Amino acid sequence: METRPPQFANIAMLVRKPVADVFQAFVDPAITTRFWFTHASGRLEPGASVRWEWSMYGHATQVKVKAIERDRRILIEWSGEHGFTTVEWTFIAREDGATFVAIAAELSGRGDALLEEAIGTTEGFTLVLAGLKALLEHDIELGLVADRFPDEIAGD
Repeated sequence: METRPPQFANIAMLVRKPVADVFQAFVDPAITTRFWFTHASGRLEPGASVRWEWSMYGHATQVKVKAIERDRRILIEWSGEHGFTTVEWTFIAREDGATFVAIAAELSGRGDALLEEAIGTTEGFTLVLAGLKALLEHDIELGLVADRFPDEIAGD
């Protein structure tokens, strides 16, 4: 049986807000629902198991919180097509008051499926970070995740 090391999609962006604000945006669903998913059963807290929903797509995932280091790191496992995979957020506070946030999302596919998953994961988390940036820096809700697959072309 062939074993291979985990592969990850890596996405990152500078957000010109303090690290506490950026971190809070991912653990507090009252904020996260303004730029990513539509509903969460609870906050991300150590040991928590929550459900995230995207009502516009009729999709949900189970999230298990594996580690939280306030203003530094969030590590979760979430359910996907091939079982649970990990996603890790790293938050780096900068001297200028901004935050560099990086996301490493584990990929589980193989061959062509791995390539498709890498592209989709990178695209998806890039939209999440762009939506976060617009919300925190300008108080604008862009609706990027919801608008990625509008009803008219959802089947394409």
